[in-house]
Amino acid sequence: MGRPSKYSQAFRERAVRLVAEQRDEYPSEFETIRSVAAKLGIGSAETLRKWVRRFEVDSGSRPGMTTAEHEQIKALKREVAELRRANEILKAAKPFFAAELDRPGRW
Repeated sequence: MGRPSKYSQAFRERAVRLVAEQRDEYPSEFETIRSVAAKLGIGSAETLRKWVRRFEVDSGSRPGMTTAEHEQIKALKREVAELRRANEILKAAKPFFAAELDRPGRW
């Protein structure tokens, strides 16, 4: 599990919205991102750039795996790992139960 972010979701959305609104005022997108990051006190322009890219993917304007899809894949991977552990436990217990059934007079 990753560490919690020091920026709230509302703050991130506001920052991304500001980048979208101010794109026309700067010669490049990264200049816009750098300016907005400095104004909002975001430690690194790269942080804001990643938020902008994530928003673009989630909104469908950029190809890639959305946040929801990513979370679903993580959950499925956890479930697969848990099922594999359960299978290993059952495989390890199989000889014990087989030996119990082979003992005469138990039933």
